[in-house]
Amino acid sequence: MGTPEFAVASLDALLKNEFDIRAVVTASDKPAGRGLQSKSSAIKIYAQENNIPVLQPANLKDPLFLEQLKSFQPDLQVVVAFRMLPEIVWNYPPLGTINLHASLLPHYRGAAPINWAVINGEKETGLTTFKLKHEIDTGDILLQERMKIGEEETAGELHDRMMVQGGYLLVNTLNGLFDRSLHSTSQLSLVSKVDSTLKHAPKISRELCKIQWSDSLHDVFNFVRGLSPNYGAFTYFNQKMMKIYRAKKETGKVHLPPGEFTTDHQNYLRFACSDGFLSVTELQMEGKKKMGVVEFLRGTRK
Repeated sequence: MGTPEFAVASLDALLKNEFDIRAVVTASDKPAGRGLQSKSSAIKIYAQENNIPVLQPANLKDPLFLEQLKSFQPDLQVVVAFRMLPEIVWNYPPLGTINLHASLLPHYRGAAPINWAVINGEKETGLTTFKLKHEIDTGDILLQERMKIGEEETAGELHDRMMVQGGYLLVNTLNGLFDRSLHSTSQLSLVSKVDSTLKHAPKISRELCKIQWSDSLHDVFNFVRGLSPNYGAFTYFNQKMMKIYRAKKETGKVHLPPGEFTTDHQNYLRFACSDGFLSVTELQMEGKKKMGVVEFLRGTRK
């Protein structure tokens, strides 16, 4: 059960390790692009290419869908980047339903764990497989794998590494479940140890993506890379929205108010933070394509 590209790597790993994939459950096709043509999810496209039956229920409690699901007689269900399941679905298979989550639970429960780990300047994150239960991302942990976060790594780059590694972790998880060598650990015992510092990963809204230049250079830099490339941290440049996807930190004395910029109109565009300058290297103006700073300045040169 999954929808985006992140889920495809997991399905691919399971298929290549000869697990019997009876069916894929994914989101309905949606109109996309200028022509609003119907677009299938990444996982549906992969499933069809590999002759795996695809179910696309609008309502996960629909009796027809539930009958279709039962007809495949699954031993186990795997969820990767899908929506919340009702109990009648996740509790149906004999071995239950497991989920792959892109954080070291219980930290960063929620919709955007990769982004928040980078935004918060974490040096390390990881992947968790766990058993589904009522409350989201709270089920008993099966396996975890730690991963380092590069100092300049964007959320998109981390996403791509975790996507591949997640497939391997799922293979190990399923092997352990099927040969009964894997035992789960309650998150409750872990939460009691970190409850005062438990970190969360709520859904990211457009309003949240606005850069606060009064923050430290360190925090602004992490904010930019944590929202790149799917969201794009934004500011305003000559009264137009500018999304910043990549930047560098330049420490030193700040002689401008936070948010003001300086440029030589050729090679650099720097925004003042509270304790340094953020030098933009990749950006996108509203209505324009993504570009490097030199190309952008060439178009705005006086």
